[in-house]
Order: sequence, then structure tokens, then C-alpha cells
Amino acid sequence: MTARFEIRLAQHVRARRAAVRLTQADLADLSGVSERFVRSLEHGKPTLRLESVLSVLHALGLDLEVTSRRLHKEPAARSQDL
Repeated sequence: MTARFEIRLAQHVRARRAAVRLTQADLADLSGVSERFVRSLEHGKPTLRLESVLSVLHALGLDLEVTSRRLHKEPAARSQDL
């Protein structure tokens, strides 16, 4: 089972912040958000403002990418069922 989106996002943000050696306060200042917001994002809070999330990602040099995923596949029709 894969981790929920917000948990994966939190892990990426935390790892990138550590890699560029920023504190949560530094990242908050660079992003124009509160330190509390950065903490919430890094803890995987599922209800955050997208605009603020994007500001943090931008400050870290990260992008949010949307990709298609496979929806529930309907069973293929069998020739005898037609």
C-alpha cells in the first residue's frame, strides 16, 4: 500500500529542507508563510491552502506535478456476452 499523498509530500518537503540546510523558520520566511504552516505541512496535515503549499515548494525549488492514474478498469466484454 502506498502512503497517502500528504504524507509523501511531507517527506519530500522535510527532506529537501534538510538538504538545503534551512530551518523551518527560514523556510517560512522565504515562503511567506508561518512557521506553524511549515510544521503542519511537514507533519502531513491534509487540509492546507494550495497557494501556500505551492509557495513553500517554490522556495525549495520543487514542483507539484499532476499525472493521470488508472481508474477502476471495467471488465472486458467477452465475445459470448455480446
